[in-house]
Amino acid sequence: MKTLFKTLLSLVLSGCMVSSAWGQRGKTTDEKILTVIKQTTAFMLDELSYKGGFVWEYLPDLSRQWGEMEAYRTMAWTQSDGTPKMGEFFLDLYHATGDEYYYQAAEKVASALIWGQHPSGGWNYCYDFAGEASLRQWYNTIGKNGWRLEEFHHYYGNATYDDDVTVSAAHFIQRLYSERNDPKYRYSVDKTVQFLLESQYPIGGWPQRYPLMYEYSKNGLPDYTSYITFNDDVHKGNVNMLILYYRVLGDKSLIDPILRGMNCVIALQQGMPQPGWGEQYSLDYKPNHARSYEPRSLHSRETYNQCDNLMDYYRITGETKFLARIPEAINWIESLMMSDEDIEKYAGSRATPNVVVCPRFIEIGTDRGLYTDKIGSNVVNGSYVKTYEPHGDLAFLNTNRLRARYNDLIAMPVELATANSPFLSSEEYKFPDNVAMRRNNVKPTVKEVDDLIAKLVNGKYWLVPIETSNPYIGDGGMTVLPVAEKTQRTVGDKYDTSPYKPDPDIMGITTKSYMENVSRLVMFLQQK
Repeated sequence: MKTLFKTLLSLVLSGCMVSSAWGQRGKTTDEKILTVIKQTTAFMLDELSYKGGFVWEYLPDLSRQWGEMEAYRTMAWTQSDGTPKMGEFFLDLYHATGDEYYYQAAEKVASALIWGQHPSGGWNYCYDFAGEASLRQWYNTIGKNGWRLEEFHHYYGNATYDDDVTVSAAHFIQRLYSERNDPKYRYSVDKTVQFLLESQYPIGGWPQRYPLMYEYSKNGLPDYTSYITFNDDVHKGNVNMLILYYRVLGDKSLIDPILRGMNCVIALQQGMPQPGWGEQYSLDYKPNHARSYEPRSLHSRETYNQCDNLMDYYRITGETKFLARIPEAINWIESLMMSDEDIEKYAGSRATPNVVVCPRFIEIGTDRGLYTDKIGSNVVNGSYVKTYEPHGDLAFLNTNRLRARYNDLIAMPVELATANSPFLSSEEYKFPDNVAMRRNNVKPTVKEVDDLIAKLVNGKYWLVPIETSNPYIGDGGMTVLPVAEKTQRTVGDKYDTSPYKPDPDIMGITTKSYMENVSRLVMFLQQK
């Protein structure tokens, strides 16, 4: 298929444009699809991005744009569908087409990411090409007024592992370096390896942010960003990134920090009768709080995730200590099951008979579910209060799947269980061709592709519903103002800058829809 792509590229590059009529299925259609991919990518890179950096969503006139929060035009976002994911996607397109244009696009994104890399080697959620003063201004205005987004209330000036931020950027830079061993990317790679090693605690865990800061307490609670963090796959992502570096760089000194990271999960599992995990741990190795609505507690979903991680670690090492206490944890999750009456009242219905519906936050010592209610209308007058009354903070956990996986591993010869262990394999690691490509098993039809192209605006982009937020108009006051009922779960009064889903829809351009739509076009060509 790549040969077909390369044959058609000369036609695409010679200037053939998308027409409204399709004609017969064949080369003409392929040429048009390749042209659409090129034109939409050029728009994203040359007109939408800022110096190769992306946020998530944009108004068509670029008057406003959003990452997790509203961003300045000069900012780039590293979370979710932001800058690293777009770089990975351009590399995917390079592999799908063989067109050097997409490799150069990935390089432009890499340059933007390296510009935003913290001197310590990690990345923050966002950075600003206009400089430090502009970024501080953003934190002191838009950032600190996002009521439910407390991670943006204070500018630390360091880097974070939260939301896959540092790992996603590091993965893309390493992947690009591995393409051609271009030395201009090696310094960034080495800085991030050192960042992972320096920030790891002796027990094997990592803080949420690094270099360590303790300066921002909220509601009388200590700054939580130095706590050992499992939340949002921080720990799992860091262990996996070290394994990737070990496989790609061949550095055997990374084995010890990898094993310490794995063993940390065992060490922080709580004893009976609550053999679960919390989302973060203070440095006395006890579960502790994070944001105002994340109380000191154990966490049912985190416990479920750590059982999966331990089974992964068994398959890497073959050491049965990683399996030893999984049954305890599964039994404990199942003991948290809400009554049928409460499920019907607070969850609507049980997803399937095999799913345990339970609270996410579990009170230490009692197994009671913990919930938080919002009071007030903005950051200044608002707060969260603890309650035992169930509402939206529920987890839906398929413990049957966990138990079946555990039983399969117990019955499997260890040689088979560890057959693909990176510690035992001598095969050279190769990145998959599709890292960010949105793939499924259903090939689009000619009509679906036709409709997709027909929805293009000016042959450049697609419009989809986006989130919005209240523009920053100043800090709120102590007076509690009315909050719109339809948005009250996500946003407060007019001073709250947290994003929300508007009604009626606001249409905009998103990195996510670009990647999804172009993925469909690539799939159509590859599955002929």
